[in-house]
Amino acid sequence: MRGKIIACSIGNCVHVAGVVNFLRLAEEMGYESVFLGPAVSIEKLIEKVKKERPKFVGVSYRLTPSALYPLLEELKKGIEREGFKDIKWLFGGTEPTAEVARKANIFYKVFDIEGMDKVINFLKGKAELELKKSYGRNLIERIEGKYPYPVLRHHFGLPSLEETIRGIEEIAESEVLDIISLAPDQNAQQYFFRQEKMDNKLDGAGGVPVRSEKDFINIYKAAQRGNYPLIRCYSGTSDLLKMAELIQKTLKNAWCAVPLCWYNELDGRGDRKLLDSIRENQKVMKWHGERNIPVEVNESHHWSLRDAHDTLGVVMAFLAAYNAKKAGVKTYIAQYMFNVPPAISPKMDLAKMLAKIELIESLEDDNFKTLRQARAGLAKFSPDLNLAKGQLAASAGLAMAIKPHIYHVVGYCEAHHAATPKEVIESCKIVRGVIEGYISGYPNITSDEEVISRKNWLIKEAKYTLEFIKENFKEYKDPWSSPEVIAKCIKLGILDAPHLKGNPAACGKLETRIVNGRLEAYDMETGKVLSEEERLDKIWNYAEKVSA
Repeated sequence: MRGKIIACSIGNCVHVAGVVNFLRLAEEMGYESVFLGPAVSIEKLIEKVKKERPKFVGVSYRLTPSALYPLLEELKKGIEREGFKDIKWLFGGTEPTAEVARKANIFYKVFDIEGMDKVINFLKGKAELELKKSYGRNLIERIEGKYPYPVLRHHFGLPSLEETIRGIEEIAESEVLDIISLAPDQNAQQYFFRQEKMDNKLDGAGGVPVRSEKDFINIYKAAQRGNYPLIRCYSGTSDLLKMAELIQKTLKNAWCAVPLCWYNELDGRGDRKLLDSIRENQKVMKWHGERNIPVEVNESHHWSLRDAHDTLGVVMAFLAAYNAKKAGVKTYIAQYMFNVPPAISPKMDLAKMLAKIELIESLEDDNFKTLRQARAGLAKFSPDLNLAKGQLAASAGLAMAIKPHIYHVVGYCEAHHAATPKEVIESCKIVRGVIEGYISGYPNITSDEEVISRKNWLIKEAKYTLEFIKENFKEYKDPWSSPEVIAKCIKLGILDAPHLKGNPAACGKLETRIVNGRLEAYDMETGKVLSEEERLDKIWNYAEKVSA
């Protein structure tokens, strides 16, 4: 045991929820905890301390600040009388009562609006000076320092470089965010190394107009304050290896985010051909794997955003992780985007994520570890900002059921406008409130019978599709990681999405419908949901006819 902590609310204060949560966290960190209850008199508290001789004593008061003064005077006299020199006293309360507590010169640590992560760090034994040095200079250290509280990431990039730098400084000073996800504008993503091709009228579209190595360095310097947030940056949509080298050199990129099948002619975010882009994306994974840099393959949700059915989302989640492992990635970040499509029901959404988790984490071994990253889908958010705040909180509450290591906060204002520093900070605080409530003890909704049933069905269907690919492309050594096979599957419609209709690199014939809160493959002629066996048989029979 790390020692004993006793705690209570004092005087006439009966509010003990914070005390109970603090003691529960202390127990998880290896302390013995003793709860003395609400409205404990100073005399009784002193007697209990004499008897228990704890390492820490926590007192809480959340009523009128002026009434706290005499209580703390009495407590101070009791401490001096009994000579509790080896005991550290802690205080928790509202911001006004905490200010009174600080002036009393009794307490080793005063908690008021502190985030749960700081409480956890304190219980882990990190003093204030140590904390400034040990926020974690890489993603793994950052996660290990906070879990079960997930590290927070937020997208940020304004149309002005100067405003972006000032904004990063403000966000870092707020200490609410662990990873700033830098968003370069589309010009930079596509033409950073070929700037003569840029259309300058589009500068700042979609993010910050970074145009030089110095710009990246100045952005990194801006984050070296507050809680020293890590920086990660989009991989770009062309010249991916050159961009990887640049952002690793300048930003110490927290992790690589690269697709398997996108940023090319499929989505119009680049001019690469599909097959070429798959090969290049795999090389980017390999480059980062060789340097032990975590990799996120942001693949599955790109299909779901284009209305591919839930089963295909699960298939692509597995294939993305499989390709990362084959490329030598050691730490894999699996992104679980909830609310895609917006009409999916929360239960069916959770089931889809649990199916992805089970298949992805089946790949784990001594050389391949996975981290869970959850986020809300932007399409779910309303342009009504107050309504969007509620939607952000609701999505975060559902996502906490998968116990993420990283929570990617989507600014509540993003359906209306790009987030300012103030809105980034506000969105993070909304999510922090949800997380702290969840960590205090929520029912386990992953055990819901409907969720489990749907999860199992999706796993069965996804495995059928994966085996179908392996069985019908036997001439390839490893069909699941073959760029040629993946590109052929997209062209044939084995991997397909309704929004790809008319795209020359894809099939685009898949029809899907929301049925009972699930997004299903759908046969328009019969008006029925298609199983993967039925859907793939139709595709393969048609392909054989065409080739005959």
